[in-house]
Amino acid sequence: MRYVFRTNYRQDLAVWRHRGDVFWYGLLLLLTLAIPMLMGEFYVGELGGVFIFAIAGVGLMLLVGYTGLISLGHAAFLGIGAYTNSVLLSKGVPFLITLPIAGLFTALCGAAIGRPTLRMSGLYLAIATLAFGSIVGTIFQKWTSVTGGFDGFAVPTPYVFGIPLDNATGIYYTSLVVLIFVVWLSANMLRTPVGRAMVAIRDSEISAQSMGIHLARYKTLAFAISAGMTGLAGALFAHYVRYLAPDAFDVLLSVQFVTIVFVGGLGSIRGAILGALFVRLLPQFIAIIRDDLPFGIGRMPGLEPSLFGLILVLVILFQPGGIDGLWLKAKHWFQAYPLKRASGGRRQKSYARSERLR
Repeated sequence: MRYVFRTNYRQDLAVWRHRGDVFWYGLLLLLTLAIPMLMGEFYVGELGGVFIFAIAGVGLMLLVGYTGLISLGHAAFLGIGAYTNSVLLSKGVPFLITLPIAGLFTALCGAAIGRPTLRMSGLYLAIATLAFGSIVGTIFQKWTSVTGGFDGFAVPTPYVFGIPLDNATGIYYTSLVVLIFVVWLSANMLRTPVGRAMVAIRDSEISAQSMGIHLARYKTLAFAISAGMTGLAGALFAHYVRYLAPDAFDVLLSVQFVTIVFVGGLGSIRGAILGALFVRLLPQFIAIIRDDLPFGIGRMPGLEPSLFGLILVLVILFQPGGIDGLWLKAKHWFQAYPLKRASGGRRQKSYARSERLR
């Protein structure tokens, strides 16, 4: 088992705990860069979709896992980023400009929805964000002069330094670069006073306010950052699907984003990536085994949403730490072997925010 011997306070603020992390994450990056050379176009395209959902998952993780604010309207932010990027591209604006503009405009929309909902929390905040998603969906349907309505909107081909990104490999590498940027930005932000304030608000708003943290300011900032990252994912999602329609950004997509956060593991950036991997590959797994399921289960309508809901309930009940928590338990078990203890992997009792005040 590795024990990190700390000799100064700056080690607690470092992104890498030790050189082993640098080695393994570097090896993972090299493997990720080599995947398009080793796998077919279908699998490369699916992994590109995983990266796009991971970007949105990291953004939602900052809001739900680190600030404690639930949102059921992030599909709307994804749609805003997708349509903003596509409309600007159709006007002749270069992709390297439309991508950040889509993120910034979506961040402004996130701040706009975050400001009036500051006094809400829990179920009421979820309902408010769900209503916001419905309003945005109606705008996508009715604003036909911009979005095309139900007729859809054909996404123009983006170019980066004259190279068209019209294939799975181009989207794969572009999404990977944006994902690395988003993860780097999130990991560094969480070590700043802004990130510590967000965590303090999640743990106890009363305690955070007593320490001088401006709740309205940091909640609005959390909504803006989360929406901005989801807007970047939306811009890439537009090129992934190549044709936008309003019904693509429904409440089921928002539920998938929430599933990414909870199944991956609350309060973990790595968990958001693992959750995106699980959520994006589960439909493909269902499609493979659908014909082999007994008693006509594979032909049942709504099989995929039902499995998402069932898995979410099971994770909350039996594995609150999600996939990331399961990975940490397995890693600690192998590190301590053969000096492991039978009680070392048991689930610890957790408390809701209101129960801590008893």
